[in-house]
Amino acid sequence: MARFCLSCGSALESSSAPADERRIITIIFVDLVEFTSRAERLDPEDVRALLAPYHDRVRREIESFGGVVEKFIGDAVMAVFGAPMAHGDDAERAVRAALAIRDVASELGDGGLDLRIAVNTGEAVVSIGARPAFGESMVAGDVVNTAARLQTAAPCNGVVVGEVTYEATKSAIRYEPTDPVVAKGKEHPVPAWVALEAFTGVGMRPIETDGIVGRGFELAILGALWERAAAARLPTLVSIIGPAGVGKTTLATQFCALAADAGARIIRGRSLPYRESGTYSALSGQIMRLAGIFESDAREVVAEKLRASAAALLAGTETEPGSVAEDLGAVVGVSAQSAAADRNGLFYSVREFFEGAARQQPTVLVYEDIHWADANLLDLVLTCAGLMRRVPLLILALARPELLDVRPGWAAGLPEYLMLTLGPLDEADARLLAERRLGDAGQADAIIGIAEGNPLFIEQLAASIGQTAPGRLPTNIREIVAARLDALPSDERALLLDASVVGKVFWLEALRNLSPDRGDLAGLLDRLERRDLIRRETGSMLEGKPQFAFTHAVIREVAYELLSRSERARRHAVVAEFFATATGASGDAIGAMARHWKAAGENGRAVEHLLRAADLAERGWAKDHAAYLYREALQLLPADDVEQRRSVQRKLAIASAASLHAPEVRLRGSQRA
Repeated sequence: MARFCLSCGSALESSSAPADERRIITIIFVDLVEFTSRAERLDPEDVRALLAPYHDRVRREIESFGGVVEKFIGDAVMAVFGAPMAHGDDAERAVRAALAIRDVASELGDGGLDLRIAVNTGEAVVSIGARPAFGESMVAGDVVNTAARLQTAAPCNGVVVGEVTYEATKSAIRYEPTDPVVAKGKEHPVPAWVALEAFTGVGMRPIETDGIVGRGFELAILGALWERAAAARLPTLVSIIGPAGVGKTTLATQFCALAADAGARIIRGRSLPYRESGTYSALSGQIMRLAGIFESDAREVVAEKLRASAAALLAGTETEPGSVAEDLGAVVGVSAQSAAADRNGLFYSVREFFEGAARQQPTVLVYEDIHWADANLLDLVLTCAGLMRRVPLLILALARPELLDVRPGWAAGLPEYLMLTLGPLDEADARLLAERRLGDAGQADAIIGIAEGNPLFIEQLAASIGQTAPGRLPTNIREIVAARLDALPSDERALLLDASVVGKVFWLEALRNLSPDRGDLAGLLDRLERRDLIRRETGSMLEGKPQFAFTHAVIREVAYELLSRSERARRHAVVAEFFATATGASGDAIGAMARHWKAAGENGRAVEHLLRAADLAERGWAKDHAAYLYREALQLLPADDVEQRRSVQRKLAIASAASLHAPEVRLRGSQRA
């Protein structure tokens, strides 16, 4: 069970998660232009009559994109995207919401209202249990203050965004540069851009045109299935399952291009994550494409095109094209005469329509992002796949693993079905993609190590070089991973946050120490492993203690960043105690305890273990590493502890000098041998 409603973000259950979390969020500020002077001349009831519909419309627009209105301050509205639940594209959602509000401003008030809107993205502390509807503040951080400052500099009826928002959304939103904003309290002017319009559809990313990298096996499988479906006239359902950014759409696009070259008709439909998404939105798009319908067509034109298309595709069959067209009109939303008689009848009409299309020309039906689809559409896809007569048709469904949470038995029992799980690129293909995006191989290793084969992560990391601080993940990647974590049941998510404190590698016993009251830890770990978030390792560095690891370092990093500093410190202290009882006196174990005590804020205990680790390193002639540990200990020692600081400085000097001569000593030793 998820922690929050996947549509509105409302809490669904109590959680053992901490009250505060650190999150990447996006803030919208909307303010009316010169409303104060206007309100001064109005009766208070007239002011309320003007503000109430304005507040209501702005709220509805924001919520339709998945945002949460945190507060109304007179004629200003502040909203949050990315809390209490991340969606993976919150910055883009916020800018799209801002553009929608800008576009409806002329409909508000008597003759329209003038607005200024700002959007800003950054890190904030989020009170997960806050209730904005009751006036409780949800977020705190500089990201809020900066958004408020940007709003004052926005053009009238314009949307201005900050730098992080711009970098996260420039692949979907068209911008024009504007002068940096000199904001009160800011040391430097704040870079800003004016948002003009979206140039991609909702939930879509531009597909690179320089060819697919890797995926040869998957393309071969899809090609063979299509040849079989077309030649043997066997309707076949193929699901491509994989996490965000792994390349499902890219693979499907390449396959569809090859199938189209071989004579197939490709009909795409997409389930949308918010706003315009209806029960059968993906299906509606497919029907409209088959019937040659445009969004600009009048209702009567749409109805006529449906009748003509049904008559052409169903010619020579016993099916009545008029009734099919009427049912299809109900799906598209133009049937004013009557609704479909029943769901089975509606499904039958859709099936007959697609069968007719496949008889006319071999057809591939693509359902993108079907994990966002309504349950009725999922039922329809399975019904069509299971009951289609012998026609050359392939149904290609693209989904994230969340689909299998909603439908664990998805497509089970269908005679012609294959689930293709799409994993990360192998190292050679990941390197090729990184070098292609970078233009050279110089920085490819760093990108490959972080992205771990995820094509979108490789592209985002390559694009962020020079724009993101070293060691920091681009906002897009953090949003995607945070959304995946937020979609987890609360007990699984809490366990993952605990594990992130232990490190990339962790142990069952350490998790038990962190949350003694948690129930079936082994079962929770099994579920996380099935979700490909962690893996159980065959061996263990600690005898008798099962060892696990995060499948991707970025998952661990984003999970750790969600914890507040106080929660991190508390957990690190517990982990340090675990290592003290579970490990021996090796340098690695002592070093691990030092790191955890330091992160717990226990500098005295951290120094103790750093000095022990440095002593071990010196004995093994790892003088340079010993010097590093002495420096770290020196940084933690208080200035008034003169005696110990002097002792550590002396050891640091000796180790540093020895490290310079260590190669010479080794060389003389090898010559004597």
